[in-house]
Amino acid sequence: MSINLRTVYAFAREMYPKTSKETIQYGTAGFRGKAEFLDSVMFRMGVLATLRSRYRGGSVIGVMITASHNPEPDNGVKLVDPKGEMLEASWEAIATDLVNVSDQELEQQVAKIIKDNNIDVTTSSQVFVGMDNRYHSPRLLKAVADGVIALKGNVKEYGIVTTPMLHYFVVAANTKEAYGKPTEEGYYDKLIKAFELLRNGRLENGNYRNSIIYDGANGVGARKMLQFIKRMKGSLNVTVINQGIGVGKINEDCGADYVKVQQRPPKSMPEDVKPYTRCVSVDGDADRVVYFFTDDKGEFHLLDGDRIATLVAGYLMELVTQSEISLRLGLVQTAYANGASTDYIVDQLKFPVSCVPTGVKHLHHKALEYDIGVYFEANGHGTIVFSDNAKATIAQVAQTKESAKTLLLLIDLINETVGDAISDMLLVETILNHKGWDVQDWIASYNDLPNRQLKVKVQDRNVIETTDAERVCVKPEGLQTEINQVVANYKRGRAFVRPSGTEDVVRVYAEAATKEDTENLAYEVGLLVQKLAGGVGPPLTKPNSSAHL
Repeated sequence: MSINLRTVYAFAREMYPKTSKETIQYGTAGFRGKAEFLDSVMFRMGVLATLRSRYRGGSVIGVMITASHNPEPDNGVKLVDPKGEMLEASWEAIATDLVNVSDQELEQQVAKIIKDNNIDVTTSSQVFVGMDNRYHSPRLLKAVADGVIALKGNVKEYGIVTTPMLHYFVVAANTKEAYGKPTEEGYYDKLIKAFELLRNGRLENGNYRNSIIYDGANGVGARKMLQFIKRMKGSLNVTVINQGIGVGKINEDCGADYVKVQQRPPKSMPEDVKPYTRCVSVDGDADRVVYFFTDDKGEFHLLDGDRIATLVAGYLMELVTQSEISLRLGLVQTAYANGASTDYIVDQLKFPVSCVPTGVKHLHHKALEYDIGVYFEANGHGTIVFSDNAKATIAQVAQTKESAKTLLLLIDLINETVGDAISDMLLVETILNHKGWDVQDWIASYNDLPNRQLKVKVQDRNVIETTDAERVCVKPEGLQTEINQVVANYKRGRAFVRPSGTEDVVRVYAEAATKEDTENLAYEVGLLVQKLAGGVGPPLTKPNSSAHL
């Protein structure tokens, strides 16, 4: 099989010319931006995915077209490596270089990638492509497919799927179906079978009731949940709102990010919803999940990724202890984890905790160091990974112990490849049912510290440099010292700043003993960023009160 790289240039020039001169960078979320500027990016990512597949000996590489929790006019693309993990870090730079060269330089850049990585372009390659349900996704999927075809690669189009489903398909194919069948039905079957075996016909227990309200963010997660419901034989009663079929924009006033950041229920909640009803929100591509409820006074309560992590960690520790298995367990968090959750995990559950920089790849990589690694970001993105040693040990003990059999079923229920909102939700439902808990029992396990996040616009986000898992700011000099002085004025105060990965803003996180103190701490730290890190735009709005200790 011979490949003429002129074909790549011809495709690019005639069908996918580069229309934006702005530099775009491959980050944790891949490439993101306004959809109208992404056609050339998508084409080039199809080219790169084909090269990556050949580089990895013909293994399947995934390409997911989504902008996740971003507004509907945005879109994005990210590559999935053979084991379902994020693209290898060294190839992020290759991706960035490839999409930023001019059309005239593209052929030469592709040749450079082939030479630098010693890629045999005569070998076969396989690329799986999926997309969310944004109106511009089909056009962008065609661009990716054409990029694969330009280098004579093989492409399989899955159409509209969740991000976790595409990760699952890639792993299932690369493990020769040991992980499951790489089809939509295979995905449903694997999760539903494990969920229903874990339920074992017991749909209600103690305070647990077998019904939830599911906010689908008008995204693909709503469509797929409706497909789950058709296949679940009543094992979970789900009311799906914000279905995105005919009405509603993706993530607009709904979805996990909206609920988490705005601290309020999404739009379209049923008017007759009763207090303490268990509700769940996923994001636009269904890789994040948070729970919430409203109490009898109409007050909103959030059960975020920290809450899910503590619930899961406690249950896993219980099962491992009952199974009398010696395994290394660990929970991985970021600096955004609520301080109260960390205290609860360490002091009450006695579960080892590690802190890493923000970003799924950092969490996933650290979790792999344990036999059972749990990781969740506060935003609701997370999963659990099991080492080969853990799986073999559990399988052996499962011959004689029911608790180990339960662990085996949990391994099937969990999508280890990536955070999966639907899989994670079914896991939470399994644990709550086992414990006989409703949301009141769950939230009573510990009291969250009030927290506040701000975004401060700056001239250049790169002036901010951090260390210690982003908890300490080392540049600009003097900023961390001033933050420390401000934090010292507040009871249980904690704050940090970090640069955004996608825009010229600095993100501020603050928590303290009271909501009032938290608002003031966030404001004071935000002012320091404006003053010392090149803030632009209007000054921050001062909170109503200025109470201290």
